Amino acid sequence: MFEGADSEPAALNPSPSGSSVESRRSFLGVLLGLGSLFVGALLSVPLIRFALFPLIRRTTELKSSPAGEIGEYSSLTEPVLRTIQIELIDGWRKATSEKVVYVTKDNQGQLRVLTSICPHLGCTVPWNKGKKQFVCPCHGGTFAADGTRVSGPSLRGMDALETSVQNGQLLVRFQYFRQLVSDKEVIG
Repeated sequence: MFEGADSEPAALNPSPSGSSVESRRSFLGVLLGLGSLFVGALLSVPLIRFALFPLIRRTTELKSSPAGEIGEYSSLTEPVLRTIQIELIDGWRKATSEKVVYVTKDNQGQLRVLTSICPHLGCTVPWNKGKKQFVCPCHGGTFAADGTRVSGPSLRGMDALETSVQNGQLLVRFQYFRQLVSDKEVIG
């Protein structure tokens, strides 16, 4: 029955081939762990990029658009509507859009270009010749000829755009501004 009291079961007696099985298993475990770590890192790259995108994004630089000869505006008595073309280059795509602006003069007689977008909720604000004011059709906001706020729900006056004069041309750099805030804040 008993072959010997000294004999140990085969499972407790490690053989030289058992140690190679353990080392093979530990190697495969480490390899599986490293592979899982690598795949996890690859899958997290889009998530990290998505989270950091607002911090690292760069918008395309807008070029100035011509709004006409500077001599056209020498005898300006009320705002003049102009349509300018804006060229946007985004990666490989080139898009051209048209924007409406008003060329007017401020209190000192200097040329000023106003965007036609209401700073309240973004409606297009036309010039009302009868009232001699800009009147927003959406919520009744009114603005003076130089773009200053007269009345209505808007927290600020109409937004003035950057201008320059080059070779006798009035150049306008169109930008979008945040709505519903009292300070003029560029968003694009």
